[in-house]
Amino acid sequence: MNKFSRIGFIFAAAGSAVGLGNIWKFPYITGEYGGGAFVLVYLLCIVFIGLVVFIAESYLGQASEANVSSTFIKMSKTKNPNWKYAGFMVFAGLFILAFYSVVLGWILNYIIVSFGNLPNSAQEAGNSFNTLISEKIGLQILLHSIVALITIFIVLKGVKDGIEKINLILMPLLGIIMFGLLAYALTLDSFSKSIEFMFRADWSKIDENALLAALGQAFFTLSLGIGTIMTYSASLPQKNNFIKSSLYVAIVDTTIAIVAGLIIFSFLFAAGAKSSAGPGLVFISLPVIFEQWGTLGNIIAVAFFSALLFAGITSAVSMIEPVLMLFIERFNMTRKKAVATCGSIFYIFGIIALLSLSSSYKESLTFFGKNAFDWMDFLTSSISMPIAAIITCIFLGFFVDKEKIKNKFTQHVPVAIFNIWYVLVKYIVPLAVIILLLNKLGIIK
Repeated sequence: MNKFSRIGFIFAAAGSAVGLGNIWKFPYITGEYGGGAFVLVYLLCIVFIGLVVFIAESYLGQASEANVSSTFIKMSKTKNPNWKYAGFMVFAGLFILAFYSVVLGWILNYIIVSFGNLPNSAQEAGNSFNTLISEKIGLQILLHSIVALITIFIVLKGVKDGIEKINLILMPLLGIIMFGLLAYALTLDSFSKSIEFMFRADWSKIDENALLAALGQAFFTLSLGIGTIMTYSASLPQKNNFIKSSLYVAIVDTTIAIVAGLIIFSFLFAAGAKSSAGPGLVFISLPVIFEQWGTLGNIIAVAFFSALLFAGITSAVSMIEPVLMLFIERFNMTRKKAVATCGSIFYIFGIIALLSLSSSYKESLTFFGKNAFDWMDFLTSSISMPIAAIITCIFLGFFVDKEKIKNKFTQHVPVAIFNIWYVLVKYIVPLAVIILLLNKLGIIK
């Protein structure tokens, strides 16, 4: 198996974590839940739940050096072959990638649009976006196809020559663009208002929905529960400090999310726009603001949507890799055959997702009040990912030899740190996630 270099792993894992969840989803959810209080709850979820599970997945991957399904068998005390079914989590990545690729297609469209005339009113921007997703089926299929081909081309190259190389290029570029946009935001009078909004707590907006949103965001943004971190860590050399690498990834991921929030709210407040614009914030509110800034606005728009695309591509390749490793190692497929199989699956489901948003096919692709696009999002981020995290924690806490874990951990951290992490992963995190999942499903209130 090709191995990541230490920096290559950090960049790849950070590339997986830093995606649309940071630059698109985090700011609009923060806006919906009132700013500072939500940011604090989100940070607590990252530290006490997200990072705990991230380290758990990193440990399992590095210790086993195998695909996700084989990892559960190999690491269990009894080597019970039934643990292979825990590998189901990797398929969630394919279905996330299906609708994720469609959204990346929209972003690609907005990069092209940013070179020309941007919409000059919220109504025009809204109509333009709605026309794209509901009427322009051919254009969406073309854009989805371009994103799919880029993703397939990268993963065909493998861990070292494909995933590591693209992250070593795109992650620094993303950082340069984001901090360039932050430097511009600092020149705006609205930047101080953005800081106040992001860091002053309004606890009246925090309820169980905010807690669920914060937890879901922590899982989604760190790529937990889809086998990515486990798979990437399997390609991490044994001598590397997986705990330190996990901390670096969490810090990079959270920093990008906070920076994105500061940038976007500075832009919104400068134009007198609402902070609670919802999912349309990036595709409707921001293009209008950019248009008001003339040629400079076009340049900033191209930079912003390019940053979104770069972040999205690095996440896209991470979603498909766990399934590829499963097919290659457990079903003895060649990498080309595995890529062709997985690529076909997410590409076809992506077309179903985009058709379910169109005016022509929406009705026939809507089931129990949700269209196919929303079902793919709900079943993965709200159901599959939390369940996978619960299984991972319970597996580590009750079915893996504690001394083995302790020996690995104490090579890098004091025993006291290990003991705290172990209690969290064995009892606290699975219980918290179970309660929040049952609440999300309406089983408990």
